[in-house]
Amino acid sequence: MANLNGNKFTTEKLQIAYGDFVAVKDISLELKANAVTSIIGPSGCGKSTFLRAFNRMNDLIPKVEIGGTILKDGVDIRQVDIVTLRKSVGMIFQRPNPFPKSIFENVAYGPRAHGLKSMSELSEIVEQSLRQAALWDEVKDTLDKSALALSGGQQQRLCIARALAVSPDVLLMDEPASALDPISTLKIEELIQTLKENFTIIIVTHNMQQAARASDFTAFFNMDEDRAGYLVEFGETSKMFTFPEQKLTEDYISGRFG
Repeated sequence: MANLNGNKFTTEKLQIAYGDFVAVKDISLELKANAVTSIIGPSGCGKSTFLRAFNRMNDLIPKVEIGGTILKDGVDIRQVDIVTLRKSVGMIFQRPNPFPKSIFENVAYGPRAHGLKSMSELSEIVEQSLRQAALWDEVKDTLDKSALALSGGQQQRLCIARALAVSPDVLLMDEPASALDPISTLKIEELIQTLKENFTIIIVTHNMQQAARASDFTAFFNMDEDRAGYLVEFGETSKMFTFPEQKLTEDYISGRFG
């Protein structure tokens, strides 16, 4: 079980709308530190929108309106400098998106962007980040090779290393294994279990088995008649997958809808 050190994030009546369309509404949740929380639910129920709220990526979308509050370590994230927030809250996307640069330069990119020039320090960060992402042993002799030459699973672990290089305390993962083969998927899931000792991880997944295997807590979203996403149930994954409180949760987990 995760080392539960209180709440990393608290959302209070969070609502996100794009113009007249409400994507998620009235979501109040407490997400534990040093734990893995899965967000599950049918397509279009606002899972990715909710995930992107934690590093304010939705702010980049025209006509977005955000109501309610998100606290990180007790502080309203709107009061935090956006660069500082995104440095502390890393994002891993559905498809691996390495830069068309060498493996080394991919991982060094963030620290360089934040002003680090020392080659010895950069080398240290690159090695540490690749080790944390369980990739170092596979690439340590080919750091000057293009990242695009790596396999899909290696590219995704490289993107995780790139996120880790700027020392975040949170990793957001939007279906990080959906584009990968089963063996690469298992490596990502094993990596998530290792990383949660030092990071808070929030993962959106369509894969029920992955949610059951990889997460400590699960939030199940559905959408109402207006297609607005709302929270149906939240709790410990082991309990939710064996004794869900809501019939809707049971129906979704057992594959009766969604």
